[in-house]
Amino acid sequence: MPLPVLSLMLVVFSLTTGEFVIAGILPDVAADLSVSIPAAGLLVTAYALGMIVGGPVVTVVTARLARGTLLTGLIAVSLVGNVASAVAPTYALLLGARFVAGLVVATFFAVAITTAVSMAPEGRQASTVAKLVLGMNLGIILGTPIGTLIGQNLGWRTTFVAVAAVATAGLLAVLRFVPAGPALATGSVVGELRVFANSDVRLAIALTAVGNVGIVMVFSYITPLLTDVAGFAAGAIPVLLLVYGTGAVLGNFLGGWLSDKALMPSLIGILGVLAGTLVVFWMVSGIRPAAAVLTFALGVLAFALIPGMQARVLTTASAAPTLAVAVNASGFQLAAAFAGWLGGQVISSGLGLRSIYPAAAALTVAGLAISLYSLRRDHQSVLALLPRRRTNRCRTYAHDR
Repeated sequence: MPLPVLSLMLVVFSLTTGEFVIAGILPDVAADLSVSIPAAGLLVTAYALGMIVGGPVVTVVTARLARGTLLTGLIAVSLVGNVASAVAPTYALLLGARFVAGLVVATFFAVAITTAVSMAPEGRQASTVAKLVLGMNLGIILGTPIGTLIGQNLGWRTTFVAVAAVATAGLLAVLRFVPAGPALATGSVVGELRVFANSDVRLAIALTAVGNVGIVMVFSYITPLLTDVAGFAAGAIPVLLLVYGTGAVLGNFLGGWLSDKALMPSLIGILGVLAGTLVVFWMVSGIRPAAAVLTFALGVLAFALIPGMQARVLTTASAAPTLAVAVNASGFQLAAAFAGWLGGQVISSGLGLRSIYPAAAALTVAGLAISLYSLRRDHQSVLALLPRRRTNRCRTYAHDR
């Protein structure tokens, strides 16, 4: 892995760990600050809100900063947010610190992706994105449990100190190995925003949001689905989550390789297989061996989608790729928030936990429909150019005659 990409991946690892580790230390935070578990859960919401708001706002405000300055500044804000989280004396200040830490995440992901892709060989853009997403995978399957272990043994504040330490290492690596470059945008803010007038860009962002809602909804309720429906003991859940995470790592690289070969056809195929897998999971959800295998399959398919979806946004938004990828990340967070709410509605409707699977399959089919429509538009655009090219050749021939 090239050192610049590895440096950016290390920062992604720290950001992802900082996002998800709060779930592991939530009871410790609640007890120490004398708040309820639901109130402590709002710390997750505060981080997500920071990402949702910061994605478009921070990216637009910083669009004309030099790339090196922008990357180091974003990492520095994340450091401040995590250090402030470690020392926050009250619940209210901790909420504010988590919001600040989340503000820069979407923009950093966007800048990191566009920077890495700009250095990638032709035809390797999606697999380069997959290398950055590996940092996210490792943050979930390694960073989060390690951070939780640190918090349980040394106190929850030490967890945020550890996250800040990893981010500092990432900052030093970025300063050393990532080449300083010009600003990623040179036009006006209005010019940057015009990229969203392109219907292909809007479709690409909609594909990310809609195509991920189903699988995120399943993952949001994965613990009760595996214990109450599949019948696993609570002690088996960490192992099953590791199985899911292992599948995610493999799926990430598989998705990057497939997307480099054939971007839209691979996305269509993965979404179709994911929808079918969710239906199968619904049918055999009470059989533990099958549930374990399908948990691995869901990890593979969920993360196989990500490199291709990011690459699709980049290819359609060449005029302002950083802003589009940042908004895409914010859209994913909105989809995640909607998935949690919708899953609760499905369960409380009286259909039960098991009904999550067919509902998720239906949402995945909606994402499949968007991808098929996008591919059709691509074909129509190519066909529309053919007569024009043929006419131009005829005119050239007549002129020569």
